[in-house]
Parts: sequence; C-alpha cells; structure tokens
Amino acid sequence: MTVTEISSVVVAVFVLLGSFLSLVTTIGLLRLPDIYSRTHAASKSATLGVLFILLGALVFFYQESGLDARLILGILFVFITSPVAGHLISRAAYYTNVPLWGKSVRDDLKVVSKEKRSKSVQH
Repeated sequence: MTVTEISSVVVAVFVLLGSFLSLVTTIGLLRLPDIYSRTHAASKSATLGVLFILLGALVFFYQESGLDARLILGILFVFITSPVAGHLISRAAYYTNVPLWGKSVRDDLKVVSKEKRSKSVQH
C-alpha cells in the first residue's frame, strides 16, 4: 500500500467512526428519558463524532496542502466548548426545576443546592 492509500483508509475510518458516533447521539436524543441524560449523550458522543470527522478532514487536507490551522482551531473549539455547553444546559435545567426522570436513583445536587440556598438566605 502506498502512503495515499493508507491515508485514504485512515480518513475513511475517522469519518465513518464520526458518523457512527453522530448516529449514536441521535439515538440517545430520541430514546433517553430526560434532559439530563439527553445532554449527556449529546455532549459526549456528538463531541467525539464531530472531532473524528474533523480529524478525517485534517488528514485528508494534510496530503494536499499541509496542516490547516482552521481545522486545528475547529477541533480545539469543539473539544473545549461542547462539554461545557452540555454541563451548563444541565445545570440551568436543574436550577429551573426541570424534573429528573421518575426512576432516577440519585440526586447529588439536591444537598448542594439546599446548602447554597440556606447560605444565601443567611447573608
């Protein structure tokens, strides 16, 4: 195999893996019961799906013109912002009293939010 054939296989693997993870995200968004589970699915697998597709594009364009700073910045931007956005959406939903799924077994923020409220009332 030549270098171009190997890199074409690598590009195909990255793009297919990214597409699969995007499909998993879609299934998770449709099937999971509450906003907290859905944001978890969206922030984890969608981030990895987009990253793999961008890595495939980076390898593809590296063959022709070298490293592309825009793709590298896009990878870094998605890697940093997507999990943070998912976390903030979940916290906003929790603090606006969006209910947990009925079969949820733990609510770790319940104690913390009660402590915050009691401290803010005391001051």
